[in-house]
Order: sequence, then C-alpha cells, then structure tokens
Amino acid sequence: MPKREPPMPIPADALQRLHAGQWEQAHNLIQKDDSVLAAWLHGILHLQEGDLEDAEHWYNRANRHFRSRGTLSEEIAAFETTFARHRPGTDGRHP
Repeated sequence: MPKREPPMPIPADALQRLHAGQWEQAHNLIQKDDSVLAAWLHGILHLQEGDLEDAEHWYNRANRHFRSRGTLSEEIAAFETTFARHRPGTDGRHP
C-alpha cells in the first residue's frame, strides 16, 4: 500500500490560498487552528481585507505588536520565514 502524505498544516494551506487570491477560503481554514502562528496569519488576512480592528485583535492574540507591524508584503514574508522555522521536519526541528 502506498504511503500517504500527511495533511498539509492549516497555516500552510491557508497561506497558499492567500497567495492564490482565495481570501475567504484562507480565512475559513485559519479559523480552525488556535495556534499563535495561526492567529498571526488570521490578523494578516484581516489586514489584507482592510479590517484593521479585527486585524489588531488577532495580532494581540498572536502576541505581536500591531501598531509597529510592517507592510502587508513584509508581514507575509515575515510570517513565511517564521512558519518555515517552526514547521515539523524543517531546519527548525520544532515538534
């Protein structure tokens, strides 16, 4: 029997959808993850939407400083870098 690939982590899937312009699908996915990283991506999604009040709420849940954030592009790049370091099986070796 062929070995099945493990499912893609929710933040990775949501990030792909964000890049594909599928905001609603990304938002629906990220709501299923209660991790700190997911809260940050949730905030980024609301930032992209222009809903700054909800974005600030999710940044706070992610223990990130909303008022000193970067641009949307900078935040996405920073998220991608941080997420790559914390994914199981990456160089970060985070469990």
